[in-house]
Amino acid sequence: MSVPPRLSHVIPVTSLTEPLPIDTLFDPARPLEVEIGCGKGRFLTARAAQNPDVQYLGIERMLSRVTRLDKKATRLKLDNLRILRLEAFYTFYYLLPAHRIRTVYVFFPDPWPKRHHHNRRLFSPLFIDALWTRLEIGGTVQIATDHLDYFSTIRARLTADSRFCEISAMERAPHEQTEFEYIFRNQGLPIGQCAFQSLPAPERPLPPLTIPPEMEPNEKNP
Repeated sequence: MSVPPRLSHVIPVTSLTEPLPIDTLFDPARPLEVEIGCGKGRFLTARAAQNPDVQYLGIERMLSRVTRLDKKATRLKLDNLRILRLEAFYTFYYLLPAHRIRTVYVFFPDPWPKRHHHNRRLFSPLFIDALWTRLEIGGTVQIATDHLDYFSTIRARLTADSRFCEISAMERAPHEQTEFEYIFRNQGLPIGQCAFQSLPAPERPLPPLTIPPEMEPNEKNP
């Protein structure tokens, strides 16, 4: 007897210049939440299992992690979870619809600690513009990092932006902590956490943006 093919949770990307058909991929009547840098999916799969009426999108660039999360989502039968293998900044800038996402989770983003690499950090002014544009009005972004200098920068930038107001950060049970967080907390390292809610504001068209070839997803870029 033949074995039916395993259904993948990974969203195929056919164009890097056209928005994803989100309302085809996700039920428009149900909330959508996004985790940036979902890794192996420890947090994302826990949330998806606990909240079957909420839809989840994980964004992750590393092929090995995407493959592992895809298999885990299949094993756990998480029909409300999909995965996108793309660079998060570009995804938010071009591929997601306006004011559709209820919550964005950014846990332990790459801090790029060397000063001459700070321009590679996710929370640039352009990303914050894209973040507000994709969040529902009243939607939230939840942030956690062990890099306290980067945490201060993120918090200061969002605090200074009139399109956001600070709210209480969520608490996560041990089984909801990301792989990195679980390690850091067990080592007793301090964790910076904050959350912000999006507020009504005039729309700002995002200027044209291009993605360098090395950031495009392909088999040579795991």
